Parts: sequence; structure tokens; C-alpha cells
Amino acid sequence: MMISTSYDVSGMTCGHCELSVQEELAELGGVLQVRADHVTGKVTVTSAEPLDVTAVAAAVEEAGYALT
Repeated sequence: MMISTSYDVSGMTCGHCELSVQEELAELGGVLQVRADHVTGKVTVTSAEPLDVTAVAAAVEEAGYALT
């Protein structure tokens, strides 16, 4: 089973921002794919199981951004 969840992330302004967020989120257990779009501020995470939003927020903050 795969679950796709979208999050709003503030502060991303370029492709490098997208990569930073994608790399941090990819390290979470169960994450299969991450797509970030700095234009829309959306990050879509595909995972094998539901993710803890606290862990997602912490990973986004580690990259230097914030869930909104």
C-alpha cells in the first residue's frame, strides 16, 4: 500500500530549496518518493505507511523551512 500526502511548506524560493526539503524528508522511515515545488509551496510525500506529522515538520525544519 502506498500513501501520498501533500504538505504546504513556506520559505522555498528555488530548486536548491526543493532539493534540501526532498533530501531531509527522504530520510524518514517508509518514505518512497518526495516531490517539492517551490512555486506552489507544495511537497508531496509518497510513503509505505502513514507518516507522523511531527516527524515531517522536524525534517522540513531541519532543511530550514516550515510546514504551514
